[in-house]
Amino acid sequence: MDDLRERLSISPHRIEEINEFLTKQGNPVVDGLIEIVERHGGVEEINRKAEEAGSLESLKERLGKSNPGFLEDLNWLQDRRDDDAFIGLDEYRERVLGDDAGSVEFDEALAVTLEISACNFFPFMVEEARKAIADENLMPARYIRVRSMKEQVEDGDIDAFTAATKIIGATYVQTLDNKGTLPGPDGGPINVHLGGPDTITSYFGGVGAPNRYALR
Repeated sequence: MDDLRERLSISPHRIEEINEFLTKQGNPVVDGLIEIVERHGGVEEINRKAEEAGSLESLKERLGKSNPGFLEDLNWLQDRRDDDAFIGLDEYRERVLGDDAGSVEFDEALAVTLEISACNFFPFMVEEARKAIADENLMPARYIRVRSMKEQVEDGDIDAFTAATKIIGATYVQTLDNKGTLPGPDGGPINVHLGGPDTITSYFGGVGAPNRYALR
């Protein structure tokens, strides 16, 4: 068993190879990334702008201009949260287990996360919230998004969804457009692995897509 555990360790030699790749002069991928970071003011400035743009106040302000209907739904969601309209975990356990809830020991180390994959449109989250309140069910706390970034920006959905997760204390994963499904010069997906045995790796990891597309 100890031998197997040792085999799980990463060789310092492999780590050195990774560091050499990342710091080597003339690496087109890293050079391109650094150029983009510097063009936008550096790491600290990018993080500052991201924090400012991602605040609930900023998100609501943009929605007021791009999609007022979404803003109304957000205000409704925030009011329901402030009114404690959502059932709490202890209440939910009592509803399901009844009088036995107090005698059952729950191992929080084995807690699960309720996740919706995929939830690509903000109105679906609002409907989920309405149903959770009406049926006294737990509200999922993690969401996976798989939708064109351009579309989300145009209709304000990306701002609305981000704001909603902040309001209810949820997390979400946004699938970027560098996964390789965009059409290339020949009209087919730019990722050469899509449709083959390596589809999952290419779709979620972007493996197989030309570097220039990830940097655009």
